[in-house]
Amino acid sequence: MSKFGETTHDRPEKVDELLGSHLMASLDRLDIVARKIFSGKTQGERRSRRRGQSVEFADYRQYSSGDDLRFIDWNVYARLDKLFMKIFLEEEELTLGIAIDASASMEYGNPNKFDFVRRLAMALGYIALSSHNKVSLFSFNDSGIQRLTGLRGKRRTRDMGQWLLDQLPHGGTAFVEACKTISTSRQGRGVLVVLSDCLDGDGVKQGLSYLVGGGWDVFVIQTLSPEEISPFACGLEGDLRLEDAESGATCEITATAPLVEAYKRRVDQYCEDVKEQCTRIGAGSVRVSTDIDMEQLLVEYLRGRGLVR
Repeated sequence: MSKFGETTHDRPEKVDELLGSHLMASLDRLDIVARKIFSGKTQGERRSRRRGQSVEFADYRQYSSGDDLRFIDWNVYARLDKLFMKIFLEEEELTLGIAIDASASMEYGNPNKFDFVRRLAMALGYIALSSHNKVSLFSFNDSGIQRLTGLRGKRRTRDMGQWLLDQLPHGGTAFVEACKTISTSRQGRGVLVVLSDCLDGDGVKQGLSYLVGGGWDVFVIQTLSPEEISPFACGLEGDLRLEDAESGATCEITATAPLVEAYKRRVDQYCEDVKEQCTRIGAGSVRVSTDIDMEQLLVEYLRGRGLVR
């Protein structure tokens, strides 16, 4: 009987192993995208849409109760007898937050889920630092939250990489508590990317609701291993002992074709539920497998879903 849940892998030990020079060259032309309108505290390099004083007019929108009367276009009002607000483009700083699930369930898969999300976090952080934006990193499990905040400039790339290398997965997820803490301890506003397998049942929607309510523009990248998505394709069949990575509970099964198909349907339905929960609260989401090419994920996949451009 084999034990379903153990994998071997080469864990990255150097910053250069998280982000190679070839991938860096591809990322230099990318930038993080905020879907919402934010007002930063300091002047930055980002051209973002907000109401205010700026050198470049962008568009109009209808007046809403509470809007600043200084930005009403009275010439338009004289012609149309309707109130319209001027919208400007202004240089503004964006904060990229990256929250990494460091629970024991992430220590699985070939390629390993936790190593994958650390590489992805490194790549996204590098894009933001290269674009003169601020980066804050969080890792979470039931032991609490580890953080590295307020990074600016390419010179902080190695600091970010070393912090990621120092993180190791263990314990339970504590997803709701982690999201509550991150939502209340943020500095400024911006995009928060959550990297997790989202295997926390109903806690996912509640946790993400805290983040959205705290002012973050939330994007969830649900990360699963090939073995979790399609067990038969990875050679996992026959008599197996399943072990919950976080609780240690075990059960024994015989992986027949009908059982695996039923499992795949459950996984697909669960992932669809996560996607629908994200949509309801205004968060972006995507499911990825750890065997996807990182450059393809960033340059093609996430660009197509509006996280990078």
